[in-house]
Amino acid sequence: MWADYDNYRTVVTLQKTIRLTLKIRRCHHAGCVRYLQPYRPEAEGGYALPQHEFGLDVIASIGTLRYREHLSVPEIAVRLVDQQGLQICERTVTNLLDRYDELLAVSLADDQRLRSLLAAQGRVILALDGLQPDVGHEVLWVLRDCLSGEVLLARSLLSGREADLADLIRTIQSQLNVPIEGVVSDGQHSIRNAVQSALPGVPHQLCHFHYLREAARPIYEADRHAKKELKKRIRGVRPIERQLEGREDEEAVAVRGYCAAVRSAITDDGRPPLVAAGLKLRERLTHISHSLDRVAEKRGCRANLKS
Repeated sequence: MWADYDNYRTVVTLQKTIRLTLKIRRCHHAGCVRYLQPYRPEAEGGYALPQHEFGLDVIASIGTLRYREHLSVPEIAVRLVDQQGLQICERTVTNLLDRYDELLAVSLADDQRLRSLLAAQGRVILALDGLQPDVGHEVLWVLRDCLSGEVLLARSLLSGREADLADLIRTIQSQLNVPIEGVVSDGQHSIRNAVQSALPGVPHQLCHFHYLREAARPIYEADRHAKKELKKRIRGVRPIERQLEGREDEEAVAVRGYCAAVRSAITDDGRPPLVAAGLKLRERLTHISHSLDRVAEKRGCRANLKS
């Protein structure tokens, strides 16, 4: 094929904007079945998807922000603009998030890649769990390999009956080229019975998070009570803010800042059992109190500020 003409393309990546010069090749033999059909460089696919102005690294970053950090589309757009310096709107973020989901689906459907990966490790430790967005909706069941982190199967079911879950396990077992040597799940009875039915003799263990949550339940209840009592002692932020309405002097700005800090401390919950919300609230309120003490000492008005 001859290098027939050039195409030009601009691709925006996380680091910089790239100008690509694409050498388009075509066959000029009239008897060829591919006569005058253009061939684009294969390396072009390593920069961006067809007809997209943003690079693959931007798509990967959007997917990470959405599914690992659980940011909304507006929050992702703000993060990319403020921290990465990209000129991108919310609609484009939504479109690129759809492309990310499609690329992920293609990757998960690549049986050859998955078989090679599992063959290298020689076994599978199966994790099984279901996600129900709302009562009455289908449950998304996900089967994942704990060793590689790869999703082996994801399927929506109307229920979580033992027979349906056992069929899911048998389906993935028949597709694997390595044995399942262990299963990890929560304590749901239908899951436990399904594993025993589909994988007799295979060790089945509750996940560490559920073990820890059950062990920490008494501490969690005490921490929740402590947080409730702390909240009772710091009510009254709104009346203070009303007194400052219309004021823009330095003192009013500082007091509003402290009120905002108290509000943030109250509404920021921890995720038990790994983060104790009551202890976290106490720590933040202690920092605010110490800051007020330092301001009071400098201005000689401890009684007024603390009141």
